[in-house]
Amino acid sequence: MSDDPFNNRPEGPNRRNQDPQFNWRGFMLFALAITLLISGFMMNKGMAGSRKVFNYAEFKIEVEAGNIDASKKLELVNLDTTSEQTIRGYYFPSPAIKASAGKAGEPEVPAPDLSKPVLSEPVKDATGKTPAFGAGKGDSKPFSVAVNIEFQKEELRDLLKAHNLVLIPVYENEMWSSLLGFLLPLLIILAFFYFLVRQQLRSAGRGAMSFGKSKAKMLAQDRNKVTFKDVAGVEEAKEEVQEIVEFLKDPKKFQRLGGKIPKGVLMTGPPGTGKTLLAKAIAGEADVPFFSISGSDFVEMFVGVGASRVRDMFEQGKKNAPCLIFIDEIDAVGRHRGHGMGGGHDEREQTLNALLVEMDGFDTQEGIIIIAATNRPDVLDPALLRPGRFDRQVTVNLPDVKGREEILRVHAKKVKLADSADLSKIARGTPGFSGAELANLLNEAALLAARKNMKSITNPELEEARDKVRWGRERRSMALSEKEKENTAYHEAGHAILIEVLEHTDPLHKVTIIPRGPSLGSTMWLPEEDKHNDRKSELIDDLVVAMGGRVAEEIQFGDVTNGASGDIRMASRIARSMVCSWGMSTKLGMIEYGENESTAFMGRGSSNYSQDTAKKIDEEVKRLIDESYAQAKEILLKYKDKLDAIAHALLEYETLDGAHIKEIMEHGRLINPPENKSKPPPPPPLPKAPDPRPVQREDEDEGGLAPGLTGVPA
Repeated sequence: MSDDPFNNRPEGPNRRNQDPQFNWRGFMLFALAITLLISGFMMNKGMAGSRKVFNYAEFKIEVEAGNIDASKKLELVNLDTTSEQTIRGYYFPSPAIKASAGKAGEPEVPAPDLSKPVLSEPVKDATGKTPAFGAGKGDSKPFSVAVNIEFQKEELRDLLKAHNLVLIPVYENEMWSSLLGFLLPLLIILAFFYFLVRQQLRSAGRGAMSFGKSKAKMLAQDRNKVTFKDVAGVEEAKEEVQEIVEFLKDPKKFQRLGGKIPKGVLMTGPPGTGKTLLAKAIAGEADVPFFSISGSDFVEMFVGVGASRVRDMFEQGKKNAPCLIFIDEIDAVGRHRGHGMGGGHDEREQTLNALLVEMDGFDTQEGIIIIAATNRPDVLDPALLRPGRFDRQVTVNLPDVKGREEILRVHAKKVKLADSADLSKIARGTPGFSGAELANLLNEAALLAARKNMKSITNPELEEARDKVRWGRERRSMALSEKEKENTAYHEAGHAILIEVLEHTDPLHKVTIIPRGPSLGSTMWLPEEDKHNDRKSELIDDLVVAMGGRVAEEIQFGDVTNGASGDIRMASRIARSMVCSWGMSTKLGMIEYGENESTAFMGRGSSNYSQDTAKKIDEEVKRLIDESYAQAKEILLKYKDKLDAIAHALLEYETLDGAHIKEIMEHGRLINPPENKSKPPPPPPLPKAPDPRPVQREDEDEGGLAPGLTGVPA
């Protein structure tokens, strides 16, 4: 697999999504500006401070002493900006003059008497000759002296002429140097702030000024380790998307017969079935760039942003064609048009229009394949689903028993299983589980084994994790009185007997009076195989089982509790569906009685049948419930002794398996009781003031039944 499509563009469109980092370039520029300013200041100060400044009297003494270096120029500088003149030249410093200058740190030498002439006669050497002017006195130093030619012209001329010194006039204009010295630091500071502000504007451009830019992220191939080997349980869906991968690798194989690859693939299915994982596997298998974006990323508070992002996303795709673009939860922008409330500009519809045009419009280019995922295909606009846009719809269903076992084995590679762990048994006991729920099951089993300080995961941990994911965790810390325990035991015993006696029910799995999830007790059953259809006889038996808890309470105590609210809710839903949706009522026939779809989107339940029909529907639903209640009462009265035996066993052991219930039904007692009794609950807390609210028996006020609940709660 080549690394070029991803590694050559490691950042690509994601560069705008990166977090702003420290501006090293601006920091270095600022440091350079400060360095130049300090260097210029020190240089000017050094040049100005290196020249000795004399007054005219001191200058005259130096000239008469022969300390002026005649080998170098003696300049008379005329400044245009001032009326003063300055003589600049070089002199040989002498100890006497230094002492007179009073410079600190030098040896004290008596100052000469300035009232007497100093060195009026030139000094001669040993040969009797006069040495060159200033010879033998070491290196000369620069000096300057301010003079006024108007008043000292004659005196200065005679002084210099007497000592053979030539004064050269020099004209200088310090205006530009002064102006440059003022403007240069200012220009450096302005340049620094210019680059700094420009950098900040660029950073802001990646945020506040880039509303119309697509948020699609290119998936780096070196980070994407998901392949088709990591996707299990959806073999048919893998085969359909495998064609896309093969086309991208070898287009001539399909083009040879005139075939065209679909422009778009829409993956639908329940949540957690692996639609997004399948898209990642396509990216891992295909040797092309892969962009990922969510449907909600197109919608913003500003009008027109969504459409602009769609266009920018396809522009990025055209630059990297051939490529794949994955849009997750496309129903966020692909809903039916014309269903908006109120007037004005509909941002979502404009985004959808832009998507429709880019996928198959007047100026559409080849090489971009769109893969979208949603669990609400019924709300998508028909124009989005027509051939030429989303040509193919791939349904990712819930896995069957074989698919569940494959999914468990894929996720089991990440955990440590014991050799005795039986994943096939767990697969048979998890009908209706999605891939995400199976992954969560193994994770819960690993956490449970870790809490027990076990070295590997065994079957008991897998079973407990399965029950926890499906029905909720045991709540052993919940304190129940003996009266509530007895009531719960008879309630669950009623459900268990009906499951064993009735013909069209699934096998009983477990009965417990330990609070689990939202209920005080649960009766759990599991189907022997995957079921996709329910017969009418099976639904009738389900209604009878649902009535068993309330009937058992009435038979034993002559009174009822509010613990059957979940049973009543489930039975009402089944009975109404039988009458209104499944055509199982002989009185109303095979007619669907539901809400009017044209107004359902407005949140108003407008029925498409008359009031008289609604009355008949209610009568049929009540008839099914009443008949089921009567049948359940008849059966439980017949097996009253078994009802007492199961209830007493539950009070003693708290949890019974399906095999234990069969023993009681056949022999009237437990032949092989559970090996270990359940741990008794902690002692009840100190008595408090009675609570005026009724005892909550199950999920009445706790958000309803848990998703995927197959058993009947208390």
